[in-house]
Amino acid sequence: MGLLTNLVIGLIAALHLYFLWFEMFAWETTGRKIFRQMPKEMFPKTKVLAANQGLYNGFLVAGLVWSRVITDPVWADKVALFFLTCVLIAGIFGAITASKKIFYVQGLPALVGIVLILI
Repeated sequence: MGLLTNLVIGLIAALHLYFLWFEMFAWETTGRKIFRQMPKEMFPKTKVLAANQGLYNGFLVAGLVWSRVITDPVWADKVALFFLTCVLIAGIFGAITASKKIFYVQGLPALVGIVLILI
């Protein structure tokens, strides 16, 4: 895979690492700044749910990083495509159910990564 592909996948992994951090460890501080439309009293009540979401973001990070260390290029592409597709689906679902902005932050970069692998 080319340098651009690796950079895009690295960026997506870093973004999801950030999601993991604020959802698992900073939900009641950073989470409030990100999700301003949520009432403040909801953050303590949803802390466990957010931490669960953060854990799933960690799995995406692990898979994307794993795809970069696989030495067989065919398998590296397959693993990267799988995890990028998971991110894309999450971005589409988030755009439909929560905010269209989620697609641009999460789904579009994943789509770019997928296209870069396939071309």
